[in-house]
Amino acid sequence: MNAELGAGFGWFGSTRNYLGDPQKAPGSMRWQEGYAKYGLNGSTDKLIAGSVYGGFSLLSSGTWGDGDTGAITAGNERRTAVEDAFLGWRSGDLVPALGQDGVDFSFGRQLVTVDGFLITDDGFNPGNAFSPIEGVRDGRFNRGGAFYLGQRLAFGNTAVLKLGGKDGLHGSLIWLKSDNPGQSKTEVAAATVDYTTPLGSIGSTYVRGLDVEERYAFGDRLERKGMNIYSLRGQGNAGIESADFAFEVARQEKRSGSQRAMFFDAGYTFADVKWQPTVSYRYSRYSEGWDFLFQGGFRKRYQGEIATNYAGSVTSNMRINDVLLSVRPTDTLTLNAMAFDYHQLSRKQERDFSAREVDLFLDWMVTDNITLSPLIGFYKPEKWLGNGGLQSGSASTNTYMQFIVWVTF
Repeated sequence: MNAELGAGFGWFGSTRNYLGDPQKAPGSMRWQEGYAKYGLNGSTDKLIAGSVYGGFSLLSSGTWGDGDTGAITAGNERRTAVEDAFLGWRSGDLVPALGQDGVDFSFGRQLVTVDGFLITDDGFNPGNAFSPIEGVRDGRFNRGGAFYLGQRLAFGNTAVLKLGGKDGLHGSLIWLKSDNPGQSKTEVAAATVDYTTPLGSIGSTYVRGLDVEERYAFGDRLERKGMNIYSLRGQGNAGIESADFAFEVARQEKRSGSQRAMFFDAGYTFADVKWQPTVSYRYSRYSEGWDFLFQGGFRKRYQGEIATNYAGSVTSNMRINDVLLSVRPTDTLTLNAMAFDYHQLSRKQERDFSAREVDLFLDWMVTDNITLSPLIGFYKPEKWLGNGGLQSGSASTNTYMQFIVWVTF
């Protein structure tokens, strides 16, 4: 049995806001976020028939100050609640045909991630300011703040069966029930099949929308019930040492019609060069009515700090090009620069979120337990609140800053 403790605290500031309130201009805002996760996890030694594992944890979170610049939190959120509560069983060598631990079944409240970008986690953490239903200001979507740090990742209830281990042919059957009001408490079933070799993997995901809670439904969320999603994906180095490739193409079938989304990225690390620079490029595209479901960053790579978190939708009706440059002066310090170009596909919508963004940030592991992550970002929209965009004051460049301290034990 192992004790788990993780915490983070961040200071944030933005010279512009995206509240959609013409009275708050130019809209400079300052706020803070924090969380602490604490609990136990572990597994049994090998039993006669496999091994049992599980975990239980609590998570406390809050937001202070003005609330975030995207009208998600108000600065008065506080919450402590169960985060993880799950049990699982692995088969060990009980089923030789499926390999070591070729059967893995778990259930309960836990983080579930599917390769690709359809199901990353349940990490959307709105607060009291989030009110997507007109006339509703009762805090029903409040999940405890800490929107950016976003460590409430576990789905409320799950059942996951994995078959075949991690190499060769393998797959999974998944049932997820979110207890997140910001996700309309969506329930889905999913199946995956993958084939993995030393060169990489190719796979497919199918997701079926089972239900949503109407009390929390907004936008096109009611269409999640009965929705079907099909995707083909892959990742690996294709036999090129120090290279990295990934792609996914997906199609949604829902009552209003078919929607499509895709991404492709390619990267290379110059392992023999000083500081081991990494360069990568990513292209992504979403059709006008694409539903982002439980999507996070592509392979934990954000689609822009300001655009993704605060400045409007970048996961529907959008084409995005971005470039990453990363260097490692030491084993404990990584310097990163990212540049994004967002182009809205259809201009029929009420708001135009076309923009450009540059983010400069570093990750410095000060000790084995403490990491510092400062960031500065610059966001230049084509439109502002006065002429069809969302940014307050004007369409001039917004400067955004954050400083986060991460602690793990």
